[in-house]
Amino acid sequence: MARKTCGLSFVIALAFGATGAAHAAQFMTHHVRNAVSEATAQQLGSLPATKLMAIDVVLPVRDQASLDQFVANVSNPMSLQYRQYVTPQEFTARFGPTQNDYNTVVQYLKQYGFTISGGSRDGMDVQAVGPVSAVEAAFNVKMHTYQHPTENRVFYAPDREPTTALAIPLWHVSGLDNYSIPHPQFVKKGEYAAAHGISPDAVVSHATTGSGPSASFLGSDMRAAYYGSGSLTGSGQTVGLFEYEGINTSDISLYYTNAKETNPNNLTVVSTDGSPTTCSGGSSCSSDGEQTLDVTQAQGMAPGLAHVVMYVGATDTAIISAMTTTTDSFGVLPLTIGCSWGWTPEDATTLDPYFEKMAAQGQSFFVASGDSGEWTKSGNAESWPADDAHIISVGGTDLTTASAAGAWKSETAWSDSSGGISPNDIAIPTWQQISGVITSTNKGSTTYRNGPDVSANANFTFYTCAMGSCQANEYGGTSFAAPMWAGFIALANQQIASNGSTAYVGFLNPTIYANNAPEGTTYSSTFHDITSGKNEKYSAVKGYDLVTGWGSPQAALISNLAQ
Repeated sequence: MARKTCGLSFVIALAFGATGAAHAAQFMTHHVRNAVSEATAQQLGSLPATKLMAIDVVLPVRDQASLDQFVANVSNPMSLQYRQYVTPQEFTARFGPTQNDYNTVVQYLKQYGFTISGGSRDGMDVQAVGPVSAVEAAFNVKMHTYQHPTENRVFYAPDREPTTALAIPLWHVSGLDNYSIPHPQFVKKGEYAAAHGISPDAVVSHATTGSGPSASFLGSDMRAAYYGSGSLTGSGQTVGLFEYEGINTSDISLYYTNAKETNPNNLTVVSTDGSPTTCSGGSSCSSDGEQTLDVTQAQGMAPGLAHVVMYVGATDTAIISAMTTTTDSFGVLPLTIGCSWGWTPEDATTLDPYFEKMAAQGQSFFVASGDSGEWTKSGNAESWPADDAHIISVGGTDLTTASAAGAWKSETAWSDSSGGISPNDIAIPTWQQISGVITSTNKGSTTYRNGPDVSANANFTFYTCAMGSCQANEYGGTSFAAPMWAGFIALANQQIASNGSTAYVGFLNPTIYANNAPEGTTYSSTFHDITSGKNEKYSAVKGYDLVTGWGSPQAALISNLAQ
């Protein structure tokens, strides 16, 4: 994907500390919301100068072209570099900021009155806290308040693109606006019915064979359906979960007590930027439903996981920076990660350096594709980060099993599974250009990124717990499917480790697209090809489609990926 440079001019770049001259360089990403630049949001006032703001300044990678090539090679099964990953420290040495550049940014922020609160050179970021006056002075912006054009609330944002007096380029600064509030990718049956103008009783749910209360599905049912009775449990593996809010661990205990199953007790919650790790209700954390279901779906698929590490933060860069370094208490890197949140970024390239870093380090990043039909750039069906070309996008299906804790029986597309063609105009990746992937039948684009890539059950068939109470068959969404896949790939990584290898699955899209295209020979044995059902625009068809991707996993996919 092409990187935006926003008219950088390094010819007139100033040395750090220079005064009385024009500001040197803009950031390499876009920060001003369209609602501000196009004046569709009414300006109401200014943020108080003394109000404290928490920001995260991200430095760019060095030698972007070499990183792009390395990621392409390490993810390409035909390359001699396939799965020859680097450690976070090796990544920094090859592609990360220099120590001098990192120190320069830290000193620059301190000079303007910021307190350094976190970040690391390996994470390519500097977290800082300071008053609005410091933000305005350091980045040459004015922080205004605006009436949101589509939501009944006020947001704050900068009035122009930030610049600095540094002689080095910077990638992005997170925390300058709250225009888009991240939301979990699940939906309640009643809300779904209201949105579609039908009665909740008319919502079809195949919750008749689950092991949970009212025949609802537990995470263990998903394991039985997609993996079976094999011996792999995820032993020795760590699953990471990307979260914007904390969790009440009592809700995990409640889930397992009611399900009459044993709690693995392997959850650790990490604050990546000082954000609360618990959820007491209210504006900062209204519910821990998303967080709880993420944990129980990952644990259900891989009940022997060594660790489930939940990374909680207020900004996307702070969360994912921590996920790509060895900052947790175990000193281990989560090799497979689930993200069940969606939001509209200022710039759709913002996380690309981190997504590429994950691929370089052998980390698999699964993102829920959403629950409102065809992708849109913003709103209920906002596509990002599920339409990014460097992640694995997970759609939704409607699963039927043979019995409680029984085998897969049948599967159709879930009617609310989001997908489609990238509304952020993200270029089609090479692995979607393989002959036979995009066809006139699936109506995909040969110009832009298509999604999702894979899928799993998302219908209103699950047992969930949140804020001290539980419900059966009330919630569905691709939120459930993403952590399922994260757990499933932990099984494959366990198999790889038992083979004495460190060639973990990593960014699997180039591999599965090559294997599943018409000329591939493993598709029918490794995936359930979903050929019926549709969302509001696209239909499930034979092979790849824009509702379910390649479909849901079969147990044989593990041995296929472990080769």
